[in-house]
Amino acid sequence: MSRRRVPGLAPAGKQAAEGQRGEGPGSRALRAMAAALVVGLLWWLAAVLVGKPFLPPPGPAFLRLAERLADGSLLLHLGASAMRIGVALAVAGPLAVLLGLAAGRSARFDALLSPFVYLLHPLPKVAFLPVIMLFFGLGDAAKDILIGLIIFGQILVAARDAARAVEPGLVDAVLSLGASRGQVLRHVVFPACLPALLTALRVGLGTAIAVLFLAETFATQSGLGWYVMDAWARVDYPDMYAAIVALAFFGLAVYALIDLLEAWLCSWRRRD
Repeated sequence: MSRRRVPGLAPAGKQAAEGQRGEGPGSRALRAMAAALVVGLLWWLAAVLVGKPFLPPPGPAFLRLAERLADGSLLLHLGASAMRIGVALAVAGPLAVLLGLAAGRSARFDALLSPFVYLLHPLPKVAFLPVIMLFFGLGDAAKDILIGLIIFGQILVAARDAARAVEPGLVDAVLSLGASRGQVLRHVVFPACLPALLTALRVGLGTAIAVLFLAETFATQSGLGWYVMDAWARVDYPDMYAAIVALAFFGLAVYALIDLLEAWLCSWRRRD
């Protein structure tokens, strides 16, 4: 007797084979270390060729980084930057997911939401920084709102498109078993959209960290962005590059956390 396949579902063997292709944490860590060594070598080579004080070799920068981490001064600025990213994500992320999934599964709601998405999403959010500061002042609120707008747009569009792409036959099969619309959204649509949502989170947070640097150069005395510009103004180039390296490691840590979150939440992708 021939086996019939449910639309949208791959054979179990194929799913298992696809899951086994993923890299483990150890392999990813080794690749990241190798990439860091290559970047460090290129940095050293550039410093030797340029031969200017504004581009010191990696050694002095990493030595200064260790000193600033030991005395705790850089950790305070790192904590301020991480707090701004965390607040923006906690406020903007859940709302963007809910609106995106609703638009992806409801043509009527999508017709209402899409014009605003098409109009506002392509605009560079950093252009709104002066307006946001006029409304919300020069404190952390303005910076959190700017970062939240970036994260919100990325996740909203990804959630909507991923929800649209869920196989209709799979939804119908679950509904035929007596599941409610809410159960379908929770147990079918949301898990199917998770990989796309986490990818959007990576892109959004990467952009947010870049914009965070700019936002922290205005009306503040905390954060890695402020620290970089302050060291530049003091002509302390090892200190400046130490903060840049700290910012890079901060982004790397964020990406690593998202990878761990994906391995935990999307473990079903590796099951047979």
